[in-house]
This record gives sequence, C-alpha cells and structure tokens, in this order.
Amino acid sequence: MANKRDYYEVLGLSKGASDDEIKKAYRKLAKQYHPDLNPDDKTAEAKFKEANEAYAVLSDADKKAKYDQFGHAGVDENGGFGGGGFGGFGGFGGMDVDLGDIFGSFFGGGGTSRRSTNGPQRGSDIEQTIELTFEQAAKGTSIDINISRYESCSSCGGSGAKKGTSPETCSKCGGRGTVNVTRRTMLGMMQTSTTCPDCGGRGKIIKEKCTSCGGAGQVRKTKKMNIKIPAGIDHGQTLTLRGEGNRGKNGGPNGDVYVTVLIKPDKIFTRRGYDVYCTMPVTFIEATLGAEIDIATLHGKVKLKIPEGTQNGTSFRLRNEGIDKLRGNGRGDQYVKIEIEVPKHLNGEQKKKLKDFGDSLGLDNFQKKKSFMDKLKEKMK
Repeated sequence: MANKRDYYEVLGLSKGASDDEIKKAYRKLAKQYHPDLNPDDKTAEAKFKEANEAYAVLSDADKKAKYDQFGHAGVDENGGFGGGGFGGFGGFGGMDVDLGDIFGSFFGGGGTSRRSTNGPQRGSDIEQTIELTFEQAAKGTSIDINISRYESCSSCGGSGAKKGTSPETCSKCGGRGTVNVTRRTMLGMMQTSTTCPDCGGRGKIIKEKCTSCGGAGQVRKTKKMNIKIPAGIDHGQTLTLRGEGNRGKNGGPNGDVYVTVLIKPDKIFTRRGYDVYCTMPVTFIEATLGAEIDIATLHGKVKLKIPEGTQNGTSFRLRNEGIDKLRGNGRGDQYVKIEIEVPKHLNGEQKKKLKDFGDSLGLDNFQKKKSFMDKLKEKMK
C-alpha cells in the first residue's frame, strides 16, 4: 500500500475533481494503455491496471469519501484502519472499540455507516471497441455489434421472486434498508446507521427466489445492435449509446455503452484531421516532360496534371477530395506528393543515349546543381 501512487495523480487530476472529470480522465488513459492497442507492453498493462484501480475507487461515492479522508488506508480491503493496527491500538483496555466509528465521529460521520440500497440505482456503463477500415471511417457506415449486458429477468419481471410471488417488506428495517445500532467506542456509546443484515440494504425479503435469475432480478444477455458510424470519425473517438448499458436497479435508469473506434492503417492513404495524404510515384520521363495521371481518392479516380519539369517531393492539392467533416460541415482536401522514380538496370545502349542526352543539356538545365557548384567554387577559393 505504501508504494501506491495517489489515485488522483494516476488519473492526472486534482483532489475534488468532479465525477465527469474523473470519468473523462479514466477513459483517456484506458484508451491510451488498453492491452489491445499495446500488445506485449508490460508498462502499458501496468498503467492500465493502475488506472482501473484508481477509477474503481474514485467513481464510487462511498469509497471516494473514505479515500479523501484517509487515503489508501481508507479503502484497503486487507487492513486499513482495522485489525489491531496502530501498534495494537485495537484493545483499549478490553473495550470493544470500533475505530471506524471513532474516525467517523471525528470527521463528521460516515465511518462504518451504510446506506440503503433499495433506492433507484443507475446501471453501470459498458466499454467496447470496434475496428473500421480507413474508408468506413472516412465515408461513414453502419455496423453490427454484440453487447453483453444485464437485462431485467423476463421470468420474474425483475423482482427476483418466483413467478406468482412477490418480495415482502423486510420486518427488521421496515423497508428502509438500514437499521440503527449502538456501539461502544472510546468516546462512549454511540448510535450509527448500518445496512440491514436481513435484507442486505434492499428493504425487501425474497422468500422464494426466481429459478431463472436466482433472485437477482436480472440476467446477462447478448444483444445484437446496429450502430451508425458518422462520416469523418477519427481513430480513438467514442460513440455513446444512451440507455443501452446494464440494467438499472429499483427503477433506476440503464447505463450507457461507450464504443471506441479503432481505424486500421490504409495501404495508400494517411490522415491528418480531415485531409488525406498519399505519395504518387512517377517516372523520370513523366516528371521531365509533364503528364496527366490517374489519382485514386476516397471518392473515385481523378485526373492530375503533372507540369513539365516537376521536381521530386512536389505536392499537389486536390480540393474537396478529403474526408467528410463531422456534422456535415464540408470536406477536407487530398494532398499528393510526387516521388520521381529513377530507372535501374539500363542496358548499354540506353546508358549511352541517356549520357548523350545529359551532355546535351548542360549545367544550365539543372539550376539547383548549378547553384550548389557555384557556392562550392566560391568556398574553395
């Protein structure tokens, strides 16, 4: 526990960060260090696990409150403040001391108190990734995905009780889900609220459990969904499917599904924002004499005129041949970089003709070389 980093530091946040900030920071790290994106990378795997551990605590209101008060000790399941810690602090002269209650009273309550779980609870979210081709992401598409989630049990309607029966109000807590207990502490007898031991905080007792879900009121099912991928989506961006996550409890809303998009590299195109880049090889003759060549774009073939004397590395811009912008705000461009291919394996006759041709040109036809040679001569004087 002593070697653990501060959970806020792990997520790159300051203490007091909001739930939304915590969720956004976690998603960013989860995408960055996800094992699927970093195969055989032990460092990324460790950071992914560290982020998961931090999020598991800071996304839970009870755990976060304890962590904010006591640090790692407050959420350590293997000891923390209990078990006779603090150098044998657990005895206090034979008194049955509850240190949780002590710290709870010092810091405004909440030590070992438990809340009822019979109120509406939002279902948990589901994270999923999909892989698209370059063109699917650029043009948009629809794709089928399978979501494994908890849904309401159809046999009992989500009640958890056997068909024909209903859950009964817990007689011990009266349906509240909590009971008051009196504990002896170093400060004297104190009363706290704790989870009802009979109903587990649900406020209801199921005497005959549903045979389909075992009394849970929910079952795991796989749902096939068709989702629309908007044109222009980029690598690492996330789509949100509202209400398609795990079932809420006690009438609470369902969670959401977050689908992160991964884009396969393309053999020809690369992307920067909404612009597309590619390299087009041309022959020495085409670059010298000029030519009209066919260029592949995301939207079909177009003609590109290569001017006479085009130099290696020259880029040409094809307007509106790039990627559609999200929400229909126009389209990017395509940039074509020229790569002049020098012929190899010439035979004797070809070499002679090429040399004669070169001799006939003279240095004046090669401005860059002429300029360099002039500078070199000046330097060597």
